[in-house]
Amino acid sequence: MDDKQYISSQRDDGTSADEGRGISRRHFIQVGAATAGVAATAAALSPLRHLKDHMTAEEFLQGYYKEMTPQEKEAVLERIRREVEQRYGVRPNLTDPPPMDGVEFMYGLSVGRCIGCRRCVHACVKENNQSRNPEIQYIRVLKMEKGTIDVEHSHHHYRNADSPDPTHYYMPVQCFQCASPPCVEVCPVKATWQQEDGIVVIDYNWCIGCRYCQAACPYWARHFNFTQPGLPAEDINPDMAYYSNRPRQKGVMEKCTFCLHRTRRGQYPACLEVCPTGSRKFGNVLDPDSEISYILKNRRVFVLKEEVGTRPRFFYYFDV
Repeated sequence: MDDKQYISSQRDDGTSADEGRGISRRHFIQVGAATAGVAATAAALSPLRHLKDHMTAEEFLQGYYKEMTPQEKEAVLERIRREVEQRYGVRPNLTDPPPMDGVEFMYGLSVGRCIGCRRCVHACVKENNQSRNPEIQYIRVLKMEKGTIDVEHSHHHYRNADSPDPTHYYMPVQCFQCASPPCVEVCPVKATWQQEDGIVVIDYNWCIGCRYCQAACPYWARHFNFTQPGLPAEDINPDMAYYSNRPRQKGVMEKCTFCLHRTRRGQYPACLEVCPTGSRKFGNVLDPDSEISYILKNRRVFVLKEEVGTRPRFFYYFDV
């Protein structure tokens, strides 16, 4: 990955001492740590420290995880395991499952079957260690008037006791894992990117919380931690992945990852497993015999906001 000009040293006259030469955060950290020690380097970067409340100096100074050696990655995973255990009293099964060869995930949802029960919403919150106070929800179920797809006039604060409403239909939205994701394009520090199986991930240690990705997403899929996430120890899900459902911190973005800690091991996303009507379908679109491939070939399919050109991997379909 190309280095970015995050930091430039300045001469007394205001001109750059590194004219025409970029200095990456990793390079700066290596030099700084060698000359002044990790604590001194963290102090030198203190103007940015408010973006990473509750982080240790080691976390703050961590470089791009994806550029690390296997040994360096394991050291990071072990550090996070210790921190989670210390905070929540639970030793997590924290791993980093890679994308599988020959797999590109897609998600389909039958708008005719969804009854708006929101079980998917709450299963997702539980599975992905999302904040309970304030509660962050990756899935938003829109209550739509029949005969329209005007999401701007939909409702998502309806009472569960009122569903299903025969005069409306329901359309859940979440991260669509776009093939042309605008959120990735606008990230100034490359803290988010798309992996080989189509899942867009976030490195929470690299995210600076600028919220550009949230503004760029047309599907309301990105969520910002304005405060330290409220996750009770008794609610922690110990089965975690680095790019997925490990506990987040204040000042970073998060979103759905198709439960990559499950799906990259051959399981379904939590939202699909809990759906009582079978309205959710998930699979490998590169497999011509998969259920998701069959739906794409044999059902009426549409994507939300097709005109914006994001080419989402989450689509809607009709059974007839």
